[in-house]
Amino acid sequence: MAGFKGRQRVLHVTFNMGFGGTEQVIRQLILSSRDVLDHQILCIDGDIGPMGKELGAMGIPILSFKRGVGIDRGLIRFIRRVIRDEQIDIVHCHQYTPYIYGRLGSFLTGAKVVFTEHGRFHPDRYRYKAALVNRVLAYMTDAIVAISSATRDALARYEFMPRSKIQVIYNGILPLRPDANETLALRQELGLPDDAFVLGTVSRLEAIKNQEMTIRCFASLKSRHENMRLLIVGDGAERGALESLAYSLGVANRVIFTGYIVNPEKYMSLFDVFLLPSFTEGTSMTLLEAMSLGIPCVASRVGGTPEVVSDGKTGCLFSVDRLDDFVASVEKLINNSQLREAMSNAAIDEFQRRFSSTAMKDEYIKLYTRVGGVR
Repeated sequence: MAGFKGRQRVLHVTFNMGFGGTEQVIRQLILSSRDVLDHQILCIDGDIGPMGKELGAMGIPILSFKRGVGIDRGLIRFIRRVIRDEQIDIVHCHQYTPYIYGRLGSFLTGAKVVFTEHGRFHPDRYRYKAALVNRVLAYMTDAIVAISSATRDALARYEFMPRSKIQVIYNGILPLRPDANETLALRQELGLPDDAFVLGTVSRLEAIKNQEMTIRCFASLKSRHENMRLLIVGDGAERGALESLAYSLGVANRVIFTGYIVNPEKYMSLFDVFLLPSFTEGTSMTLLEAMSLGIPCVASRVGGTPEVVSDGKTGCLFSVDRLDDFVASVEKLINNSQLREAMSNAAIDEFQRRFSSTAMKDEYIKLYTRVGGVR
């Protein structure tokens, strides 16, 4: 919008700023655009989280409010007060519940509202009770964003929002740049042989990420590839069950569980192939991180993943929960170093062109400019 009198002031409304894909998107967007936009964050679950503390230490204002059960009118009033006191131009709501509160809190304040849907639950379901409400909300919302075409389709199909109003903006990140000396030291620390072929994954250890199949795939391949190792970076409710499964399948001595790692890039730099067998994904941030490192990926054909991975070019896609297909795709990459190298180069090119933080920032700045809002 032409004729701005100053920098736009953006309030990001989210659940919290722990470690997750949504939080990483908010962080990347803020850090890549803070030279042209003024950002603030409001966490409505009362917990700022470690990523929020990091941003706070960097000078980004961050607020929290512990919402109550049901519709918390106090939170609505709090958001309205923040918008007015801080002269917020754009309320950017991340995920559905923050969107409800952000939309209600901004009513009659003059602030524009942007809603980003960051992903869907599995299995997805119709919410018939929200059909009328969501149509009205969409009409009153200045911009709606989905992080993939699949997510946009789900919003239209299950949430009854007009598909024509939903814009796709893919997640973007800064490319990982691990230190070679640290990577070498870590390889020695983990006891990985020099000739080890490393399969790896980074995720929450939750059922929806389907890491059980990762371990079963590895077990199916172990007898044909003695130098193979599996590196699982992350933690979660399923860790104990996964460790027990590795033991029962006789591969516990070749599977390394690192636990939660704040900055996993040096671990990822050990991977020869990245595995992502999830039951559902929006636009996986760890997948983008792997691409930035030039690591070929074998991933389930779900959600936004087929929009990120070009099957046969930057990685391999397989039908969700099909173990035989998963094993075959992984083994194809193990046995073909030339294919891995070609996929590595293609992944880096694709990342730089479509999934960098700069690409995402530019799209959101265009959107903010279009909806306007400087007062």
